[in-house]
Amino acid sequence: MENVVSLPIKTLPIRTLMGPGPSEIHPRVLTALAQPAIGHLDPAFVSLMDEVKDLLRYAFQTENRLTFPVSGPGSAGMETCFTNIVEAGDKVVVARNGVFGQRMEEMATRLRADVVTIDDEWGQPVDPEKLEAALKANPDAKVVSFVHAETSTGALSDARTLAGIAQRYDCLTIVDTVTSLVGSPLYVDEWGLDAVYSGAQKCLSSVAGIAPVTVGERALKKISQRSEPVGTWFHDLGLIDSYWSEGSKRAYHHTAPVNSIFALAESLRMVRQEGLEKSWERHRHIAERLVEGLRAMGLQMLVEESGARLGQLNVVKVPDGVDEAAIRARLLNEDNLEIGAGLGPLAGKVWRIGLMGHSCRMENVERVLACLKRALNEPSQSQAIS
Repeated sequence: MENVVSLPIKTLPIRTLMGPGPSEIHPRVLTALAQPAIGHLDPAFVSLMDEVKDLLRYAFQTENRLTFPVSGPGSAGMETCFTNIVEAGDKVVVARNGVFGQRMEEMATRLRADVVTIDDEWGQPVDPEKLEAALKANPDAKVVSFVHAETSTGALSDARTLAGIAQRYDCLTIVDTVTSLVGSPLYVDEWGLDAVYSGAQKCLSSVAGIAPVTVGERALKKISQRSEPVGTWFHDLGLIDSYWSEGSKRAYHHTAPVNSIFALAESLRMVRQEGLEKSWERHRHIAERLVEGLRAMGLQMLVEESGARLGQLNVVKVPDGVDEAAIRARLLNEDNLEIGAGLGPLAGKVWRIGLMGHSCRMENVERVLACLKRALNEPSQSQAIS
């Protein structure tokens, strides 16, 4: 090793992250991430696994035994829930009001489910009446899936009401809470949500590549009664459970991302320290200040109704005549400030401004408003806003 030439570590730009994710990582979480690695079956790590499960139960507001972080991004959490619960031929009702509802539909289709879709305009929450009508028309439906907080549009759906409708028709629910976990009120047990997944890089402000998941007893019962084994080895909850189950005896499943789970644990400790209700209120209050500032500049929100607007992901309409990509590029290159572009039919029409976790701070609101106002008032913009 003496002959190895020491090269400087390549550094990356320091950005203010105010896009749809990832969010900024708190220094405490970065410190946890940088700890020396230990083995994924080390007794010290096994003890940490139990702590992480308890902290995730608090974040999800659940007592579900099977609550753990999937090794993979939020989409891996989605795949875990769908591949275990949905069998070929199952009728699945999928609510589509944005990109991630569409992704649920694609997942169910790949599993050869009988998919029924209900659609709402992008920027609108899922309509409970449409769900009720779909379930009345399809009494053999087994699963309802929807996105609680649609990251592509900034719309927040009424998960409690939607889950209540699903329960009346004896359907399980698969719920995407990637952007809502610890940012918006979420009560998994009280609302009767059956399988819920999220992502660590949003309001938890941890590293990407970890997907918190919780699965309730009704869903576990259906999984236990499958006619065929789960079609994926890596996401088979029966195998994963043998690794994440409580106690000192664990069956090897895969090499868990140890340092990423160190980071997740620290972010969850910070959530517990702040308190869930205070976290929800912080995201709501600071988002209101952002919306006030944007409206004072003459900008319009895609989701106008405050009760349906997602505070941690604010979608803003781009004024006519403004090159939205040029504005984003200037903010990134000159101000080291990241905001997001629109997806799907909203591409080129909106900006997505995130206020998630550690990024949800008043100084970030003031920074994005000042930078956006300056960029929009440049002479190069054909329609400046004062």
